[in-house]
Amino acid sequence: MRSIWTWMSRLRESRHCGETEPRSNQAEFTFQAVAIGLLIGCLLCFTNLYFGLQTGWISMMSLQSALIGFLLSKMLPTPLSPQEIIVVQTTAVATGTMPLAAGFVGILPALGLLEEEKDGSPPIRLSWLAAVGWSFSVAFFGVFLSPPIRKQVIIKEQLAFPSGTATAQLISVLHRMPPPDTTLRRRSGYRAIDTEDLAQTASTDEPGNHQEASAEDDFDEREVVQREGWEDLLMSFLASGAMTLAAYFFPIVFAIPLFGKYLAREWLWSFTPSLSYVGQGIIMGFPTTLSMNLGMLVGWGILSPLSKYSGWAPGPVGDMSTGARGWIIWVSLAIMCADSFISLLPVVYEYCIKIVAWYKPTKPGDDTETHEDLEVETADRLVPTKWVMYGLIGSICVGTILVWIVFGNDGIKPWATLIGFMMGGLLSILGVRALGETDLNPVSGLGKISQLLFAWIQPGNVVANIIAGGVAEAGAQQAGDLMQDLKTGHLIRASPRAQFYGQLIGSSLSIIVSATAYTLYQRAYTIPGPSFPAPTAYVWLSLARLLRNGRLPQNSASYMVLFAIIFGVIAGVKVMAAQRNHPYTKWIPSGIAFAIGFLNTPSFSLARLIGGIIEFMYHKRVAKSGGGADIRLIVIASGFVLGEGVISVISLVLKTYGVGVVSCWGCSGGVCASCPA
Repeated sequence: MRSIWTWMSRLRESRHCGETEPRSNQAEFTFQAVAIGLLIGCLLCFTNLYFGLQTGWISMMSLQSALIGFLLSKMLPTPLSPQEIIVVQTTAVATGTMPLAAGFVGILPALGLLEEEKDGSPPIRLSWLAAVGWSFSVAFFGVFLSPPIRKQVIIKEQLAFPSGTATAQLISVLHRMPPPDTTLRRRSGYRAIDTEDLAQTASTDEPGNHQEASAEDDFDEREVVQREGWEDLLMSFLASGAMTLAAYFFPIVFAIPLFGKYLAREWLWSFTPSLSYVGQGIIMGFPTTLSMNLGMLVGWGILSPLSKYSGWAPGPVGDMSTGARGWIIWVSLAIMCADSFISLLPVVYEYCIKIVAWYKPTKPGDDTETHEDLEVETADRLVPTKWVMYGLIGSICVGTILVWIVFGNDGIKPWATLIGFMMGGLLSILGVRALGETDLNPVSGLGKISQLLFAWIQPGNVVANIIAGGVAEAGAQQAGDLMQDLKTGHLIRASPRAQFYGQLIGSSLSIIVSATAYTLYQRAYTIPGPSFPAPTAYVWLSLARLLRNGRLPQNSASYMVLFAIIFGVIAGVKVMAAQRNHPYTKWIPSGIAFAIGFLNTPSFSLARLIGGIIEFMYHKRVAKSGGGADIRLIVIASGFVLGEGVISVISLVLKTYGVGVVSCWGCSGGVCASCPA
C-alpha cells in the first residue's frame, strides 16, 4: 500500500503532449486520474447494472471512458497526460464492469428463481452484506491474473485487441501524439481484420500528401472534440435523461404499440424508443445489431408463434416456464454454446500445437524468438511476480472462504470452489486469446463449459452448478476486459503498474457500489420481473436444471440441434473468413448476437437496430469528410447511454419512496410491462 501512495505523492513533472516514451519517474498514477476514473466508473456501474438487468447486455465502455476522461481533464488547471488518461480508462472499466463479473445481472437473479421442488433448494436472495462478500470473493482473481497473461498475449504474441488498439489511436489523436505502432505478427489462428494495413499501403504511394492530410484530419478531430465535445455530451445526456423520466411517469413512452395493441399485449411486439438503446446500437455497430434483429425475427416472429400454436408452450407468451419465451430460450442456449465452442477451436488448436512444440527437441538456432525478451517496460514499471503470486493465492483462498461463508456447505463445497477458480484461470486464457484476435470475449460459452464440468463434479446440485459457473466466468470476463486496457497502455507506453493500481482500486470500490445498487433495485422492483427481466438469469438456471434432471420442453430438442448445427457451420465459416482477412467477415451473422435477439423482447432490439443504421449511414456519408465526425458520434452515443443509466438512479429513488406512475394513458392494460393498469 505504501508503494501506491509513493506513486501518488511524486512531484508532477512538466508534460509534453507528443511524448510517447515517458520516463519511469513521471507521475502517471495520480489522484486526479484515479478520482476521474472512479467517477466515470461509478456512472458506468449503475448504467451497466440497469441495462444488464433489462437486457443481459453490458458495455465495457473503454473508449468512451477515455474520451469522457479527456473532456473532464480539460477542466483541470493542468490537463491529464496520455498516460494518466490510460489510468482513468483502466480504473473506470474495472469499476464499471463489476455487475457482470460478480454476476449481479445473471448469477444472483438466477439463484433467486430457485424452486425447492425443481431444484432441491429454496430461492437464495443475498443481503447487502452477503452480496458484498460474494463480490469480494470474485473481484480480484482476474486482476492478479492479468499481468502474466499480458506478458504472453500482448508482449510475446502481440495479439491485436482491436478495441484496445482503437482506444490508443483515439488517445494519440487527442494528445497530438504520433500514431501508436500497431504492427502485428501474422499468426495461424484468428486474425482480426487490420484496416491499418490499407491505410499504411495507401500512405506509401504519396507519403507527403497523405501525411499532411492525416495531420489535418487529426487536428480537425481534436478541435471538434475540444470545442463541441462537452456540448454534444451534455445535450445527448439531457435528452436521454428527460426521456427516461418521462417514461417513468408515463410508461407508454417506452412501450409504444407500433404494431398494434394486440401484438403488443399478446405477443410482446412493442417498440421502446429509448435513446440509450439507440446509443448502444451506435456503439455495437450495424453488423452486430443486424444479427441481433435477425435473431429477434426468427425467435419472436417464427418460433414463438410456432411453439404457441403447436401446443408446446401453451402458457402466456411472456411466461418463462410455460410460455413461448421460456421455450425459445433453449434454442438461444444451443446457439450460444455452438457458436462459442466453434469459435474457441482455433485457440485450443494453437495451444495444442504450442504444447507439442515445447516438448519437441529443438536444434540450436531453430527458435531464437522464444528466448527473446520483447518487454519494453523497466522493472519498476511492471507488476512484480511476487505480488502476482501472493495475490493469486490470497484471492483464491479468501474467495473460497467467503463463498463458503455466504452459501454454506449446502450451496457449494470449498474444494469445488477451488476447482472453479482453477477452471476460471484456464478459461481466462482461452477467453483472452479469443478477445485479442476477434474482439469478442466468449464468456457466456466459457461459463457453460464450467457448468458442464460441475454437473459431473457435484451432480444434482443446481446451486453449486450456478455458483461454480459464476466463479469461472468472473475470472474470464474480468481478465479479458482488463487486457484491452493493458493493450491500450502498451501502445501509449503507460505504466502497467499504474494500471494495476487503478484496477485494484476500481474493483474495490465497485464491490460496494454494485452490491448497494443491486440491493436497492431488489427492494424497489421484482428481479427478475416486468421492469427488469434479467434474461441471462434464465439461461444460467435453465442449463443447470437440464444438467440436473435432463428434461427439455416439448419438441425443443430437435430445434436446439438444428440451430446448433446451423450456427456451428456459420461460426466455422466466420473463423475461416477471419483467418483470410476477407472484408465481408463482419457481415457474417454473430451467433451470440443472434441468440441475444431471442432472449430480449423485440422492443429492445428494434431501437438498437436504429442505432446501428445511424452508425452505418453516418460513417458512410458524414464521417468520410473527416473533421472529427467519427469521434463526435461516439460522444453523442456515450451521452445517450449514460443519460438513461444515471437518471435511472433518480427513478430508483422515486420508486423506493412510493412516487409512482402519473398516467397509464394509451396502455389499455397489458401493453406496458410495469404499468399497474
